[in-house]
Amino acid sequence: MSFERGWQALHLDMPDRIPHTEYVSHPDWVKRLTGLDPRVPDEAAEASLALVREWDYDLRWGTMSLPGQPRLTHMGTAIWSEAIEASFHDNRVCPFETPEDVLNFDPVEVIGLQDHDELVEYYKTTWRNMQDQTPTCVVPAGYYNTVFTWPILTFGWDLFLLAAALDEERFDRVMEGFFEISLTAYTAQAECGADFFICHDDFVWTAGAVFHPHWYDKYIFPRYRKLWAPLKEAGMRILFCSDGGYTEFIDDLADAGADGFMFEPMTDLEYVVERYGQTHVIVGNVDCRILTFGTPDEIRAEVQRCVDLGRDCPGYFFSVGNHIPYNVPIDNVQVYADAIDELGRR
Repeated sequence: MSFERGWQALHLDMPDRIPHTEYVSHPDWVKRLTGLDPRVPDEAAEASLALVREWDYDLRWGTMSLPGQPRLTHMGTAIWSEAIEASFHDNRVCPFETPEDVLNFDPVEVIGLQDHDELVEYYKTTWRNMQDQTPTCVVPAGYYNTVFTWPILTFGWDLFLLAAALDEERFDRVMEGFFEISLTAYTAQAECGADFFICHDDFVWTAGAVFHPHWYDKYIFPRYRKLWAPLKEAGMRILFCSDGGYTEFIDDLADAGADGFMFEPMTDLEYVVERYGQTHVIVGNVDCRILTFGTPDEIRAEVQRCVDLGRDCPGYFFSVGNHIPYNVPIDNVQVYADAIDELGRR
């Protein structure tokens, strides 16, 4: 059973084949597998769940926001569509004009802290509904904004970077406010009933660190330890997830308490396997660029690369790094699906 494979791998009890999870925004692939079209409003919700079942996921990626959690700044939207006219409208405008506006912002005052008991009930219900929707795979709890992602979504990149560079101490006060808000979600989700937690935080770029590594040592990793403490006390295992290349921070994350890593091909799978292949869950690294532009032989070779590195790791999961978007040729997705089915047998 797929749930059993996921459960075994997440507990580092090697299953009989490499398990699988995926992040997909490819409507033609979803329709091919499920017969449902996610572009049709009445079919969209069921299509996403049917994909999890039909592609036999062992782990379903997901996070749970705070109820009413705001996103104050719209930074633009890119839509790719081969055959359908697509449009997207967002009336939000950035309410911050200068770095001083950012440095004066009080997240707790503006966003507020929610009642713990009410949050616990909310997360219990939300997580249980998610697990009931897809009982054939493991569904973790999780949170998206965490620490670094909060200012990206609130201020936009430019004002975030300017304010953080101009006055570290005052910006640290802003970060502390976001941390306090996140902590309410983490402490409540520690009681939601899940055994696993996805800590998402896009804290690097494609090339690696956004700030000097010492900045992370001072402002990021101590907060991760505090956020993860209630989860650890509840016996939950933590899977850290970020876009970009974070090889240089793998050891710091492990030291802070991460039990697993979910990452794109910019992070070095070989390094992670050598250091943590027998002790941590490892998810991903198949290169979406090869799926998009590669030949069938190149796609199979990319899957084989991940198999060669991950086969002997009890917690390794197949996944395309970042996700499978619209513009991957659908036949290439099929090649990938066939390859992981064939090569994933241990």
